[in-house]
Amino acid sequence: QVQLVESGGGLVQPGGSLRLSCAASGNIFMIYIMGWYRQAPGKQRELVAAITRGGSPNYEDSVKDRFYISGIDDKNTVFLQMDSLKPEDTAVYYCYVKTVYTNTYWGQGTQVTVSS
Repeated sequence: QVQLVESGGGLVQPGGSLRLSCAASGNIFMIYIMGWYRQAPGKQRELVAAITRGGSPNYEDSVKDRFYISGIDDKNTVFLQMDSLKPEDTAVYYCYVKTVYTNTYWGQGTQVTVSS
């Protein structure tokens, strides 16, 4: 079983920064990908950023060059540094893990609100 604990959301002004974290525990040998999806009210869930255990990142086009996802560290924790935040980044951000068996696990979500 895999458990995810995520944190770091909050209220920030446009142009500000936030740092999200996600820590996975359990059968950590199963982890293949970690990252975040986000979902705004009335909109579809979309991939924000993800990283493979081998260190290959993937970013949604609108956040490329503004967000940075770390590698998965020795404690199976990943960080998402979010800079130059825009109001359209406002959403609930859900950490996720994909295992080598293609099972998917989700965190409870953290609210990111970008507003003046």
